[in-house]
Amino acid sequence: MATLLTPRPLPARRLPVAAGALAVAFSLPVFVLAGWRIEGWALGAVLWLASQALGLLFDRVGIHEPTLRGSGIVAFGMMTRGILLVLVAVAVAARDPRLALAGALVYAFAYTFELVFSLLLYFGGRPVR
Repeated sequence: MATLLTPRPLPARRLPVAAGALAVAFSLPVFVLAGWRIEGWALGAVLWLASQALGLLFDRVGIHEPTLRGSGIVAFGMMTRGILLVLVAVAVAARDPRLALAGALVYAFAYTFELVFSLLLYFGGRPVR
């Protein structure tokens, strides 16, 4: 239990983002071979890319504002990013539920890869003493 609670430095985001990008790229052949609509894959890829762009934007703002205000901006950005993605997904689902489901699957696959890779890097790092 102590291993899980020991703080570690945050790993760089480049490798987890690359893992997510690979997940998006590898899901395209699955869509093609399964005969699923490419628009669903494109929706998921665009949602994932938009999420990354918004995350980068809010991270940059937080870095340039290294105060409590900066951390608040980053937290607000994380919340806003999720809300915007859900709004787009709901809007698409109201019009075409199958398209929204396909997009959500691609996004979830890429997000899961990114998260798992982030956790592996974090817990694989040396604890801060």
